[in-house]
Amino acid sequence: MIIVKTPLRLSFVGGGSDLASFYQSQPGQVICTTIDKYVYAIVKERFDNKIYLNYSKKESVDRVDDIQHNLIREALKITGVDRGVEITTLADIPSSGSGLGSSSAITVALLHALHTYQNNLVTAEQLAKEACQIEIDILQKPIGRQDQYAVAYGGINRFVFFADHSVKRHPISMTAAECRKFAASILLFFTGLTRNADAILTEQNQNIKEGIKFSNLSQMVELVEPFIQAMQLNDIKTCAMLLEKNWQLKRQLASGISIPEIDDMYEIAKKAGALSGKIAGAGGGGFMMFLVDRENKSQIFDAMSAYREFPFTFEMSGSKVILDARSYSSK
Repeated sequence: MIIVKTPLRLSFVGGGSDLASFYQSQPGQVICTTIDKYVYAIVKERFDNKIYLNYSKKESVDRVDDIQHNLIREALKITGVDRGVEITTLADIPSSGSGLGSSSAITVALLHALHTYQNNLVTAEQLAKEACQIEIDILQKPIGRQDQYAVAYGGINRFVFFADHSVKRHPISMTAAECRKFAASILLFFTGLTRNADAILTEQNQNIKEGIKFSNLSQMVELVEPFIQAMQLNDIKTCAMLLEKNWQLKRQLASGISIPEIDDMYEIAKKAGALSGKIAGAGGGGFMMFLVDRENKSQIFDAMSAYREFPFTFEMSGSKVILDARSYSSK
């Protein structure tokens, strides 16, 4: 049995510039971190030659091509596993629509577990590239390249996206104490809504291609460097000001990014003392992130009592194998 644990990610500013519709005209940039919430992929050899799958549904098939779960199907094809295996996926959050990169995390976790099952050593770069290949090239999802790289590498990173689809990683240097202090200034609340981001991202891509919202993303990219500088100084108020600018630009990128329920949630938190906030991921639901002064936390918790808080801290590790218990004599 092999178990892989892959973290989820939280994006601060620049999100959306990882879409090819933007970075093929101008390099995209985003600053993001992984958090201590995870998805898990479990791979176990079976005595028979069938393929068994356990996720929100169960599947039992004889051929890879018969698998309905598209991420598992394509991960099996890339890694060359074609029979006699049982695969289970688990997650700390709803498996889709969270805005925390869970779909890409599942893809990376599956690839990591299946490569390990095949006795292949893989780098974070390879996992990220193959996850992009599955989600963007093969399945034609209208998504960017931030999530795959963020969860494969882990930690706090600035990612730069280039016209040839290459991605450059710049790790952000912060001490453990600085990370804990900054993370303590962030609150996550579940909106109670999950959504399929494809419709929002498809509209956003079209708006960028037509030049309608290109300027918004250019301005969001310009916020990345000052946000990093303020973050390293633990200057929460400057980070909050930049996050607010990012949110006001982001919510104009496509209809459905911010809906009345999200606007109401945002106003409740702001009136209770939150400095700023934004929806995680593409928008329309999932988790809402707020930057706060720590002395205001209790009144914000009281005001947001109708919403479920999601406690977390930063995770400095990316996808990793946490159990490899196999009988090598049988492989």
